[in-house]
Amino acid sequence: QVQLVESGGGSVQSGGSLRLSCLVARYIYNSHCMAWFRQAPGKEREGVAAIDSRGTRYADSVKGRFSNSQDNAKFTLFLEMNSLKPEDTAMYYCAANGPADGCSGSLLQPQTYAYWGRGTQVTVSA
Repeated sequence: QVQLVESGGGSVQSGGSLRLSCLVARYIYNSHCMAWFRQAPGKEREGVAAIDSRGTRYADSVKGRFSNSQDNAKFTLFLEMNSLKPEDTAMYYCAANGPADGCSGSLLQPQTYAYWGRGTQVTVSA
């Protein structure tokens, strides 16, 4: 049973923009915490943005360029990505915890999250 589904990835030139979407299963949406991650080939999975009751925090590498928003009526997260750079090229994932999972630990660390989507590829060319 798929809990999270990402979409919106694609190929853009440096300086361009993309908006990713993540449809989250109703029973885990906003339960405790949700997040966006990315993973480039040969690199570890990196937290990009994390959302909980206190708000949204961003990785330093994307601050001022990426912005998370939500449509609570549609159980959907959005990641608006502007001023894209070649180093932003990666598979992008959304993650969340369910009602029974809580949300302890660092919100930008992948081990914090129980549910993951399959990812959407973002490629930025120079």
